[in-house]
Amino acid sequence: MILRRFAAAVTAPRFLPFYAAAAIALSLVTFSSSSATARGDENARLQALRERIERLRSALAASEGERDEAREELRSSERAISASNRILHELGAKRRTAAAELEDLAARKKALEATVAEREKAIGRLLTALYVAGNNGNLKLLLSGQDPSQTARELQYLAYVSRAQADLARALRSELIGLRQVEERLREGTARMESIEQAQQTTRDELLKQQAARRKTLARASAKIGSQSREVKTLERDEARLARLVREIARVTAAPPARERNGRVPGMDIASRFAELKGHLRLPIRGVLVHAFGSVRAGGGPNWKGIFIRSLPGQEVRAVAPGRVVFAEWMRGYGNLLILDHGGGYMTIYGNNESLLKEVGDPVGAADAIALVGASGGGQETGLYFESRYEGKAFDPMSWARLH
Repeated sequence: MILRRFAAAVTAPRFLPFYAAAAIALSLVTFSSSSATARGDENARLQALRERIERLRSALAASEGERDEAREELRSSERAISASNRILHELGAKRRTAAAELEDLAARKKALEATVAEREKAIGRLLTALYVAGNNGNLKLLLSGQDPSQTARELQYLAYVSRAQADLARALRSELIGLRQVEERLREGTARMESIEQAQQTTRDELLKQQAARRKTLARASAKIGSQSREVKTLERDEARLARLVREIARVTAAPPARERNGRVPGMDIASRFAELKGHLRLPIRGVLVHAFGSVRAGGGPNWKGIFIRSLPGQEVRAVAPGRVVFAEWMRGYGNLLILDHGGGYMTIYGNNESLLKEVGDPVGAADAIALVGASGGGQETGLYFESRYEGKAFDPMSWARLH
């Protein structure tokens, strides 16, 4: 009876080995050569795009001619702040991923420890059963003189218990190995987390220095920068420069698109989805609309080709639709400027940001964080300058926006 009860106990589902996780992990490292080739082609296209945009940016900078020491100093300072904030943003994402992995590993360790404890109890019960049967249990049964059929059943139970003992021992060894591996990964993950936190602190310290340098620059040259920003000719030059940039970007990105094996053109689905956003477009940030599309500037100059939304500094600016970054650089009049190409002739423009979180060539999804709100470029108030364009021509984003 002891043997029968033990046989039932050791075959319970809770004692089965854990192999599913290992199978999943193995499947994640299997890649086909075709997918590697596709990634190589995509990387080559992105590199070519970055090189074309960089040549365009350099050409625009060279064509400006005039050099302004205050503007150059401001540009250098605000670009450095943007780069540091982007690093911080990336480190924050890595830290969240590492923290989630550590939490998962800790839960797996706890589960393995519970399983090992159950295995040890089961082996203890097995040893007790074998002790009760005696070291020579098989021989005792054969010489007991009891009913042969009963003897055969008991011998079968003893054989089953021996097999169960071997199975339990193998399972316990496997789980102990798994436990040691999890503990090692926990140690590595903890070290990685500490490294990320150290890098974050170093970057924060550097960012504080850069922000202090920017404040000094603005304090020293604010009158000059402010007056220049309000000059009609300066505003006209800045707007013309942006319009030229958009035209040139459209030209360098207008190469005949590569078709996939199924004949589809990458990006066309994105373009059609953007066209369907009319009346449903979500604005990039929350805030107060202080300058509307087409409105007259208080000090004269060209009417607003976009909108300006006043907002708190540091708020995340989010992409209004899927697309690809085709410009991410400081630009006179617009500070840290980012442009998204949505395909089909649609582009959206995000200016005056404190920091740009994406780089040229990066794909983005709808509502992805792409920048942080600021007042770069010598702006007088914190917020986002936002434009939407179709085939180079600006249109009112509020006519596309959701109003509820």
